[in-house]
Amino acid sequence: MRVAQAIEQKLEAALSPQHLDVVDESHLHAGHAGARPEGESHFRVTIVAEQFRGLGRVQRQRLVYKALAEEMESDIHALALVTQTPEEAAA
Repeated sequence: MRVAQAIEQKLEAALSPQHLDVVDESHLHAGHAGARPEGESHFRVTIVAEQFRGLGRVQRQRLVYKALAEEMESDIHALALVTQTPEEAAA
C-alpha cells in the first residue's frame, strides 16, 4: 500500500482533514489503460477539511491535486474525489 500511504500522509500534512478515506479501486480497472498489474493506480478519496470552506468544487480539487502532484505524475492514473467541509459531511 505504498501509494495509498503516500496519499494519506500528504493530504494529512497539506489539509489537516477531519476525515480522510483512501480506497484503492485498482482491482476494478484490471486490464484497462493505465492499470498496473501490482495495483495502486486507481483511487477514491473522500476528504473532509475546514480548508474547503468557501471554495468551489474545482478549487477544492486543485488543492488535493497540488498536494499529490508527485504521485499524479507517476503513480496515480485515476483519482475520484469527494471534497467536503465538516458541515457538508454532517448533512
